[in-house]
Amino acid sequence: MNLRSRTIPRWRHVIYAMLAVAGAALFGAAGMAETEEAEAPARGAPPLAMLSTIEGAIGPATARQVADAVAAAEAARADVLILKINTPGGLVTSTREIISSILESSVPVAGYVAPAGGHAASAGTYIIYATAIAAMAPGTNIGAATPVTLGGGMPGLPSPGETAPKDEDGKAPAPQKSNEDAMTAKATNDAVAHIRSLAELHGRNADWAEKAVREGASLSARDAVAEGVVEFMASDIGELLRLMHGREVVTATGKRLLDTEGAAVTEIEPGAMTKLLAILSNPNVAFILMLIGIYGLIFEFSNPGTIGPGVIGAICLLLGLYALNQLPLDYAGLALILLGLALMIAEAFSPSFGVLGLGGVVAFVLGGAMLIDSDQPEFQLSWGTIGGTAAVSVVTLVLIIGYAWRAQRKPVATGSEEMTGMDVRVLDWANGEGHVWAHSERWRARGPHQLAPGATAKVERLDGLTLIISDAPSVQG
Repeated sequence: MNLRSRTIPRWRHVIYAMLAVAGAALFGAAGMAETEEAEAPARGAPPLAMLSTIEGAIGPATARQVADAVAAAEAARADVLILKINTPGGLVTSTREIISSILESSVPVAGYVAPAGGHAASAGTYIIYATAIAAMAPGTNIGAATPVTLGGGMPGLPSPGETAPKDEDGKAPAPQKSNEDAMTAKATNDAVAHIRSLAELHGRNADWAEKAVREGASLSARDAVAEGVVEFMASDIGELLRLMHGREVVTATGKRLLDTEGAAVTEIEPGAMTKLLAILSNPNVAFILMLIGIYGLIFEFSNPGTIGPGVIGAICLLLGLYALNQLPLDYAGLALILLGLALMIAEAFSPSFGVLGLGGVVAFVLGGAMLIDSDQPEFQLSWGTIGGTAAVSVVTLVLIIGYAWRAQRKPVATGSEEMTGMDVRVLDWANGEGHVWAHSERWRARGPHQLAPGATAKVERLDGLTLIISDAPSVQG
């Protein structure tokens, strides 16, 4: 009996241990099976390529679009992100933001200049050089990446028809560079260093890249492949995926072998905020929004309680200022615009019969012309917008000045001046004083020695709260 009581617990322990080991093995096998099932579709599914199309000038909206595309590609663990590019160039700040997004991407980024007839000019050249692998469609071109100067010519070169001065030995002295020329040279050298570093990172032709910056050189698709500017020429996305399959590229996380043969292509559409930013980054839209906001607030302050114009004005002003903040501003132009608006507001509240208003319009137009500091036409205020808004401001000023002029000429309708010359009716009178009826009220009055009750008299002036009257309505006050 004692032996059985001691033996049974031992067997129970053994059985429990065996059950525990079996359970652990079953759970482990189930977990491995689930992992294999989860990985099986990934191994069996085709590679994933994501596509984002860049069209038009490079600006804040484009920078946001590329950043969102890189984030989406990383979240989906795509095998490659393709940037389909067709651009004339754009803003330097936005271009650098795009290049940073590309270089920091853990997913390989491919640049593809397309469709046929498209180009990657100016800023587009830098973006192509930043991508891990680059290709061009037939009929496209790349280059012309020289920073454009406001002066118009390259520094140090004489104007057409001008002979360079010579010293006593008959040699031309070294050209003297102006501050503008020095700034241009600094910008050019910086751009050269930037694009050469990108070329060296991906093993592309750095010498031609420098030539594209300094001399504005351009290449066709076939010549770009021959010069080592891009890796190959592809007629469509399918051929692009086939040609770059198996190539080793450099990403932010190191070298990676591309697996793109037969990849499924998913296009990334720009988000709502990117589309809104694309609209707002148009300087003409931003400028008009800012003016609507200012005029709305002026109307609200001059007519308190209307609410609607103030709310709309505040929203438009904030959107306009946000949009302008995304663009390269010339602060002298912004200061002139603010000065012009301040003068026009001063005209609205303290009419000077056009002196402040016209000065404000002049400052406003000059500021609008100087506002955007960019050589890209897409990011400059059009003269139509400047002229139209200036015309609206002039019309507003004319209405304000006309209203002020009419108010000055209008007869006084209140106070002692308004009562001078008024006819009143005598209520009671004795010894040169009594009471009269005026403005539906009983007034104390002084005047002629004798006036009959019910007679009509005329107010000559007001002495405190006493009317000084005459006994004849025909007498002029």
